[in-house]
Amino acid sequence: MTDLRFATTLRCARLQVWEWITSVAGLSAEMRPYFRMTTPPGVERLTDLKIELGKPLFRSQVYLFGVLPAGCWDLTLVALDDGRGFVEQSPSFSMRTWRHERRIHDVPGDLNAVRLEDHLTFEPRVASALTAAFVRRAFAHRHRVLRERLSQE
Repeated sequence: MTDLRFATTLRCARLQVWEWITSVAGLSAEMRPYFRMTTPPGVERLTDLKIELGKPLFRSQVYLFGVLPAGCWDLTLVALDDGRGFVEQSPSFSMRTWRHERRIHDVPGDLNAVRLEDHLTFEPRVASALTAAFVRRAFAHRHRVLRERLSQE
């Protein structure tokens, strides 16, 4: 089992971060060029879906580097705290287990910033060390994109 944590302080409003992390455009921008995931037609935000915790929202085809088929994920939220975060635990062919917790926290003493944290726990079916290194690199990239796109200095 691999356990990874990433955290980034963003100089912007909580609502702006929440809108970014629940939008297809935000997710896509963070994941490029490592991954591309499909979404149902017409879905632009998490709020466009009927959310039933613990039940798949939709099946997403996943492509490595945007073109190499890497299987599909049944995107499933097991917790949702509107404006603060979520826990995604999506079954997939490539992972025995996958849990992604994404939270937005206040920054003590700074009303103009929030801290976005990702906590990943997963167990790949094959190539554990290689997969863990790839996921680590992809999430480090995601946090760079977050800083570039959302931090207002």
